[in-house]
Amino acid sequence: MTTTTGRAANPALLFVLIGLACQEVGASIAVLLFPQVGPLGMVMLRLVFSAVILLIIARPRLRGHSAGGWRAVVQFGVVLALMNGLFYLALERLPLGVTVTIEVLGPLTLSIVASRRLSAWGCAALALAGVACLGGGGWADLDLVGVLCALGAAASWAFYILSSARVGAEFPGLGGLALAMSVGAVLSLPFGIADAGAALLRIDLLALGAAVAVLSSTIPYAFELIALRRLPPAVFAILMSLGPATAATAGFLLLGQHLAALEIVGIALVIVASIAAVLAAPRAAPRATTADGVAASTDPFTEPVG
Repeated sequence: MTTTTGRAANPALLFVLIGLACQEVGASIAVLLFPQVGPLGMVMLRLVFSAVILLIIARPRLRGHSAGGWRAVVQFGVVLALMNGLFYLALERLPLGVTVTIEVLGPLTLSIVASRRLSAWGCAALALAGVACLGGGGWADLDLVGVLCALGAAASWAFYILSSARVGAEFPGLGGLALAMSVGAVLSLPFGIADAGAALLRIDLLALGAAVAVLSSTIPYAFELIALRRLPPAVFAILMSLGPATAATAGFLLLGQHLAALEIVGIALVIVASIAAVLAAPRAAPRATTADGVAASTDPFTEPVG
């Protein structure tokens, strides 16, 4: 029995790691496209193509839902647009690894607050020490607007988690996510068109935008959905906590973004704090249905990054 479980878990671990890698490759491609379409243009392309793909896959029902359910979808769509917009605006000004590390503070804070245990304060202290190290040679070297945008993305991620649970309870499968993504795509249109301009007429840039949507949303969501059915929520959450490390690696390999030794220490401390927060969480965590339609722990790290 143990052997069978172990064999089932191995592909699931691989799915999570591939999903994380795809997310950061997608983010790296997005950064490379910023000079042509701008960060808000990139947000629009990602949300529009993600919405189209999800609508085709999910084919959500539009009837039979309460007014509260539709309000939750609209709220979720607003959060998606805001979270992605702030994340890409931060990426324009900060290294990928630093941006993702700051963004992780959102679910980490939510996890610490929900824990209500003394050990959670130790996690908070570790995370605070990690953030203090992120400045490397000094916080003055980090772009203030970029840091504020990353913090805004972190706060949005916390709201994303809460909104996702509400939508998942009302809409089965990927239907709620598809509709919310559509709302986010519509909201991003005026900002994206203004930022990208005539670049939106180039087929090559549209194709790359579609690739970012597939890498950053479609593949990670699908693989995480599969993994959540095969892994304990705590194990999945710990793997998702490795996001800052994969982001820093992608930034170095694909974008040539070098981090100071102190920044690497800061990323490591935030990862350790995230893992500790997962391990310190109550064992009998309440269950909730995610926007992907999977019964999962309400642990904040069981949701996709960025």
